[in-house]
Amino acid sequence: MQVLVRDNNVDQALKALKKKLQREGVFREMKMRNFYEKPSEKKAREKAEAVRRARKLARKRLQREGLIPSKGRGR
Repeated sequence: MQVLVRDNNVDQALKALKKKLQREGVFREMKMRNFYEKPSEKKAREKAEAVRRARKLARKRLQREGLIPSKGRGR
């Protein structure tokens, strides 16, 4: 991974690097690899994540279609 440092602004470059790493899921991967995860636990976790993603997509689709109100607009 590569980040350009412009005008010797290292703080901004570090911020950009951290954002890129976060988007790529590097921190999450490091956290997951700290301890061994049994294959059965991994399978259960991945299945739960897939269900969560599917529910989130369905909820967003319903919000787009106007069937359910979106969060934060009820003022």
